[in-house]
Amino acid sequence: MINPLRGMKDFIGDSSKRYLYLVERCSKIAQNYGFDFIQTPILEETSLFKRSVGESSDIVGKEMYQFIDKGGNDVCMRPEGTAGVVRALISAKLDRVAGVKRFFYYGPMYRYERPQKGRLRQFHQFGVESFGEPSVKEDAVIILMLNEMLEALGIKHRLIINSLGCKDCMPIYRENLVKFLDSIDGLCMDCQRRKTTNPIRVLDCKNQNCKTLLKDAPKLIDCLCSSCKNDFNELKKILNDFNIDYEVDPNLVRGLDYYNKTAFEFISDEIGAQSSIAGGGRYDRLVEFLDGRATCGVGFAMGIERLMELIKLPNKDEDSYYIGALSDDALEAVLKLTILKRKNHKVATHYSVKSLKAHLKAADKAKARYFIVIGDDELRNSSYILKDLKTKEEKRVDL
Repeated sequence: MINPLRGMKDFIGDSSKRYLYLVERCSKIAQNYGFDFIQTPILEETSLFKRSVGESSDIVGKEMYQFIDKGGNDVCMRPEGTAGVVRALISAKLDRVAGVKRFFYYGPMYRYERPQKGRLRQFHQFGVESFGEPSVKEDAVIILMLNEMLEALGIKHRLIINSLGCKDCMPIYRENLVKFLDSIDGLCMDCQRRKTTNPIRVLDCKNQNCKTLLKDAPKLIDCLCSSCKNDFNELKKILNDFNIDYEVDPNLVRGLDYYNKTAFEFISDEIGAQSSIAGGGRYDRLVEFLDGRATCGVGFAMGIERLMELIKLPNKDEDSYYIGALSDDALEAVLKLTILKRKNHKVATHYSVKSLKAHLKAADKAKARYFIVIGDDELRNSSYILKDLKTKEEKRVDL
């Protein structure tokens, strides 16, 4: 028997229903906010992620599915979604078109890491990216949209925010941080490497000893320039105005190198130690880093597998039907009625004759709201009984 590769799973049965439910609900909300669907290739040039995600990141250093293809090209399977969307923006020359461009996407990503609960080698993300709007109001709206998605899915969550500064205030903070890091001993090998490549990433270390050593590290939020400080204060004001609870974590940094200014994460206490379920922030120079025209950007991504564990699916499809045949002569009528109903409704059926009791059992298994059976009596009377399985109401309908 051939099984799935380690760290890769099938979506089948309940998991497939949860995946579709999440994608459909979140897609609808994103469209309501003015975002259009985009789909980028799973396979991209390796240089795309080295230049965007950053060679100091664990993704590029340890986790990419990278290989040389038969044409001699250095390629990899996408480890995250933002870089591909930026590449698509530049390829379509949309970075040269005035106005705001907003996209949402979902699909599989790939990272070669140790599989554990909620963290797979093939995992799925739902994300959004907005380009061309420099106002921090766009950051706030994207946080509000993500909050709405999590509420629609019935997922309890907390919001954490921080500011990562900009090209004016970040260098000053980086200098202060490096001085502090040089004054302490005992950092893990990854942090020692990050100290020379991208020192702010040490704040993202999950090693408990490093967390203890970094407790008194200088805080980026104390080094913000007036522009970044004003933006961060406005972000907090908007969240307060919309009654969104949040906490400021001065050690919150994103795991990818391209973020600046706003950074945020949504946390769930229902999934144990790996509590981050979604996160994002602003990346005003990424388009420029990938040879596009300078275009600001902001977005987020959520881990679908982690959210699927928390989703509360509705018990029944409110507008779904079950249609069954009680006699051989009724099979043709059942087929015709099923095809007609499926133009506007979800319909379950069996193309075989069953007893009334068996059909009711099948309708319950299909989670149908409405129940129709057709037999010889219904054919003679050219009508059938439509039963609402939720309210138990019945009415006669012309066949």
